[in-house]
Amino acid sequence: MSDFSIKKATPEDCELLLELIKGLAVYEKLESQCVATAKNLRASLFGADAVAHAVIGYEKNEKAEKAGEEEIPIAFALYFYNFSTFLGVKGLYLEDIFVKEPYRHKGYGQQLMVYLANVAIEENCGRFEWSVLDWNKPAIQFYESLGAKVLQDWRICRVTGESLRDLALGK
Repeated sequence: MSDFSIKKATPEDCELLLELIKGLAVYEKLESQCVATAKNLRASLFGADAVAHAVIGYEKNEKAEKAGEEEIPIAFALYFYNFSTFLGVKGLYLEDIFVKEPYRHKGYGQQLMVYLANVAIEENCGRFEWSVLDWNKPAIQFYESLGAKVLQDWRICRVTGESLRDLALGK
C-alpha cells in the first residue's frame, strides 16, 4: 500500500532537489553538464529574482513507516512561465520531470503532469509544453498517452558557454 503526494518545494528542499536533479542527469547520461548547486537553486527558485518553481513528489509506504519517516521523496518537476506571441498569453514550460527508477510505472509521473496541467489552467496559461530527448522512447510514449503531440518539425536551439559570450560580443 502506498500513497503519493505532491508538495511545492521550499528553500529547505534545495539539497533534496539537487539530489533528484543529479539522478535525472545520470538517467539522461548528462552528468558532466550538471553543475547546479543548492545555492544557485535557492537563488533561482526562492530568491528575490526567482525565475522557476519546483514541486516534489513523496510516497508514503511501508518502507518509510519502518524507517520512522512519514514519507520519502521520490520525484520532482521544475517549471517556469514562458510567453506565446501567437496566443498572446503566458504558458507553463516544464523544464524537467523525474521519478526515481524503483518508483516508476506507478502513475506518479502522470500525477505530476496532471498537477502541472492544473497549475497551467489556474494561472491562465495558453499552453503547457516541454521537450523530450529523441532517444527516450518510454518518455515519448508516456507523453503521447497523455495527449501530447511531439512536434517533429521543431528543433531546440541553444547557445551556452563560450558561444554565448561570443554571440554577446557580436562574433
